[in-house]
Amino acid sequence: MADVLNTTVSRPTPPRLAVGISGASGVIHGVRVLDALRELGVESHLVVTRAALLTLSQETDLTPDDLTGRADVVHRLTDVGASIASGSFRTLGMIVAPCSVRTMGEIATGVTSTLLTRAADVTLKERRPLVLMVRETPLHLGHLRTMTALAEMGAVIAPPLPAFYARPASIAEMVDQSVGRALDLFGLDWAPVRRWSGLKGAGEA
Repeated sequence: MADVLNTTVSRPTPPRLAVGISGASGVIHGVRVLDALRELGVESHLVVTRAALLTLSQETDLTPDDLTGRADVVHRLTDVGASIASGSFRTLGMIVAPCSVRTMGEIATGVTSTLLTRAADVTLKERRPLVLMVRETPLHLGHLRTMTALAEMGAVIAPPLPAFYARPASIAEMVDQSVGRALDLFGLDWAPVRRWSGLKGAGEA
C-alpha cells in the first residue's frame, strides 16, 4: 500500500500592519491610518498608549471605543505576549502615528517596557519597515541624535508635514496626505494621496 503523506495546507498570510498610537499631539493621524487600512483591505493590529487616549479626548470628539472599533485586532499595552511581540508573526511592518519623543527614545534604546515599543523593536530586528511619524518641534540635539540612531537601525522618520503642492483645502486633507505618504513606505497606495505630476505649465527648458 502506498504511503499516505500527511500534508498541511498552509493558508497565505493576509497583509497585516501593526499600528501604534502614542501620546503625542496629532492623534488623528493614527485614526486615519486605521481608516485607510480598512479601505485597503489590510488587517490592522492596534496598540494604544494611555497618553494617546488622553490626547484623543482633547483633540477629537472620538471615544476610545470609536478608535479601537476601527482596528481589526486590538492588543493591550501590557500584553507583551501578543502576536505582534514575536517576529514569527508576519506583518508588512509597523507604523507609529503619531510617535512621541518618549516612545521614539524607548525604541532607540531597545529597552522596551510596553507592547508598542516591543513590537517596534521586533519590526527592526526582523528588518521590516518601521515608520515613525514623530510629532515634536523644535528639536534639540538629543532628539536629532535619537533620530539618527533610529535611522541607522533601519527606521524611517516621517514627521507629518503638510504638502502644500497638493493645495490642501482643510486640515483633514493635510492629514490624509501625510498618512497616505507614510503608507507609501509599505507599498500601500491610498486613493486620497495627491501625486506630484510636474510643474503646471512648465515649458521646455
